[in-house]
Amino acid sequence: MPTHTSFAREMHAGEEAQVDQLLRAAFDGPAEAQLVHTLRKSRAIAGETIVPLGENIIGYYALSYMVKPKGWLCLAPVAIHPDHQRIGRGKRMMGVLTEWARLTKTPVVVLGDPHFYERCGFSLTNAASLQGPYPIANTLLAGMDRPAKAQQLVYPTAFDRV
Repeated sequence: MPTHTSFAREMHAGEEAQVDQLLRAAFDGPAEAQLVHTLRKSRAIAGETIVPLGENIIGYYALSYMVKPKGWLCLAPVAIHPDHQRIGRGKRMMGVLTEWARLTKTPVVVLGDPHFYERCGFSLTNAASLQGPYPIANTLLAGMDRPAKAQQLVYPTAFDRV
């Protein structure tokens, strides 16, 4: 059995069931898997990335198109299989994403634990003037080298059900 992960890569057609299993294990229930199904069905997903380990998928994240601001993406869900957490794989996966966002100047919003996401390259400061339906104290931004101007965040409608 392999012990070293391969590089993160785009999810391929046919891997949806494995991603569902990962999300259910990582979040201890079906809510996040259902969110991904809804995002896919509404064609709101900009991309899905997985981290393979042998024949298994142990990491995943989805980027979806924000309704507003146009051209921005939101990150959710992010998952590492419980057997592979707390050894740096999630941080490494998010670090690659934030570097991509920085290089392409693509704003990526995430709602989550500031302590974790700031270590990965997201910024609370750059998101401080944003407004949205979720707590701004847990809203972070990558892909911008300065604070965003004040504006309303409007997420894909699939997030209304979470």
